[in-house]
Amino acid sequence: AVVSTQSTGETSNVAQLLRDPDTIHDPMLRDQVRHCLDVDVECGPGSDLIKMAVGDQYEEVLQDQLTLMGIPFLSEGGLRDKGYDKTPDILLTTPIAVDGHVVNWIESKASFGDEQSHRQYLREQYWSYWNRFGPGLVVYWFGFVEEVAMETREKGVVVMDHLPTKVQTLLS
Repeated sequence: AVVSTQSTGETSNVAQLLRDPDTIHDPMLRDQVRHCLDVDVECGPGSDLIKMAVGDQYEEVLQDQLTLMGIPFLSEGGLRDKGYDKTPDILLTTPIAVDGHVVNWIESKASFGDEQSHRQYLREQYWSYWNRFGPGLVVYWFGFVEEVAMETREKGVVVMDHLPTKVQTLLS
């Protein structure tokens, strides 16, 4: 969406103005936008920082669990260092089997997996991972709607609310 500021006549992108309210020329509007960002507990920068921190903690939990299980992997950062642009949180260097399904990658989501967000993640992330790395596992740490798991399991994206402790390592 685009907004025209009355004081300068400039046309600016609303998202950019929200990211950096200091660029808003009108002092009253700037103060109101800052106030809204400060009190927005759902979508504001403060809640985004909290969501990112919780997400990072659960990625660390996942990495610790895989390390304790002796399952070798590359982290998202390691994949980016190798030049990958679209990366899951974990790429297993040796695939595993989970409930009879091959898993090459794992995505950690510190959230609840509802149908709408899962479909969005499928479009924006999971199918890209599947195309690059094969079948994978998504862990929604705060649970998920059962239909979400049934919808994608046979297509190569297993959904769980934990990292299973009973996995079989597949040797190539």
